[in-house]
Amino acid sequence: MEFKEGHTVGIDLGTTFSTIAQLDETGKPVPLPNEDDQEETPSLILLTDSHHVVVGPSRMRAAVEDPDHVVERIKRRMGDVSFQRTFDGREITPEFLSALILKKLRQDAEKRIGKISNAVITVPYYFNDARRKATQDAGRIAGLNVIDIINEPTAATLTYAWHCGELGASGPSASKPRLVLVYDLGGGTFDVTVVRYTPTHFQVLATDGDVELGGVDWNDRILDHVAEEFKAKHGIDLRESRQMVHTLRNDCDLAKLDLSENAETKMIVRHEGKALSVTITREQFATMTADLLQRTADTTELVLEQAGIKPDQLDAIVMVGGSTLMPQVPEMLHRVTGVEPYAGLSPYTSVAQGAAIHAAILEAKYRGQTSELAEKLRKMLESVKQENVNSHGLGVIATNPKTGREINHVMIKRNTSLPFERTQTFRTRKAGQKRISVQVLEGDAPDPKACSLLGKCRIVDLPDDLPQGSLVDVTYAFDTAGRISVRAKEKTGGKEASIAIERRGGLDEQDIDTLTKLASEYKVE
Repeated sequence: MEFKEGHTVGIDLGTTFSTIAQLDETGKPVPLPNEDDQEETPSLILLTDSHHVVVGPSRMRAAVEDPDHVVERIKRRMGDVSFQRTFDGREITPEFLSALILKKLRQDAEKRIGKISNAVITVPYYFNDARRKATQDAGRIAGLNVIDIINEPTAATLTYAWHCGELGASGPSASKPRLVLVYDLGGGTFDVTVVRYTPTHFQVLATDGDVELGGVDWNDRILDHVAEEFKAKHGIDLRESRQMVHTLRNDCDLAKLDLSENAETKMIVRHEGKALSVTITREQFATMTADLLQRTADTTELVLEQAGIKPDQLDAIVMVGGSTLMPQVPEMLHRVTGVEPYAGLSPYTSVAQGAAIHAAILEAKYRGQTSELAEKLRKMLESVKQENVNSHGLGVIATNPKTGREINHVMIKRNTSLPFERTQTFRTRKAGQKRISVQVLEGDAPDPKACSLLGKCRIVDLPDDLPQGSLVDVTYAFDTAGRISVRAKEKTGGKEASIAIERRGGLDEQDIDTLTKLASEYKVE
């Protein structure tokens, strides 16, 4: 693992807010405030003019801007090859837009600690391969040496263990494993993960989630409620105006925050010379979003079942993400598990802090620093090991010999401990076959149409007169970061392909170089 000269940080690249953190001179993971002295930077981008953007403008400023000039919730579009946006005469990608957020975090932090070169960036556990690659690419475009990506619940568990004084500890009491459920409800994504850990070994047992579920969906329920009230009174649907939707998203977010502290909140809406005052109680809000909360409850119970853990075996429930501050969230978790959620961590910064700890662990193992702090951290952290699982099954399109129908043959089941590699032998479908195409699927469903096609691995120019049923070895592998590789070998003539998947869409090296140069030219404030 290569480290560049400069500081190493951890970054939580979030849907609504992002945070950067580092271990300070005492070994404490601390968030690095931005130029406004805030630990979180809104993941909002205001596209102003040529080669100039504003990252993290205030909610009020963003709300009054032309919606065409504002980019938000871009994390939900990571890995989405259908995303299309043009700015300054160029097509821009989710990776490039995320890189601008990372550039802002980096340049603000560098004003405090000096040059930053290396970073660990977090991702939701349920991010698939395409989204993970897009996140790594965004870091590279921002000029960062991305030494690793880490799953957000794993990062939060590291912070929890550090907060409890357990990380890297030794002695008889350190050998007893603890079980923690991490409930991560962020602005735009949701994960539940069960982790078994000792001070030096962190093992994920099971995980599940939804990359299209988060606090913004609770906000949108308020928006729909207000829009329906306005329509009933004035006959105008506010949702048909992009500008009004843009403004209301800000107001609804503030209303949600208010309801976390107070029994009711009031919103005043004005549009086309008409006005409406809408009062929303906490009870109303809980009712209109009950199905969203139930989805997270169902996932929590499912993950416990997949991990083979009963609620009364849990030592703690750790809540991560600002949306867990809604009172109904800890109430639901206590009702489902009987365990009172732990409230000792910041739901806003604990993921970035965990990423900083993970970065320090990697430095302790690979960088070979000689400072007093580095030596102290090395002794404490070099023995810490992490063991993750894959959040999505991985399969290959094969033909059922009895029915002749295509099926998804699962090579690696979800929740398999990583890293993991599996080889299986298949047979060619017909005589004289000149090429083999291994179609890589993501998902566990038997029907290939119910899965996502990641890409293909091809072997070409096979030997002449290759008989039907010739043997082909196919190997699938996950690395520790959840990234995928595939290789195949035709055993008769020895032809093989040992390459990364030819993914559908996404950025190649030339794209990344071009966007890196472009990002370096942009002024970000």
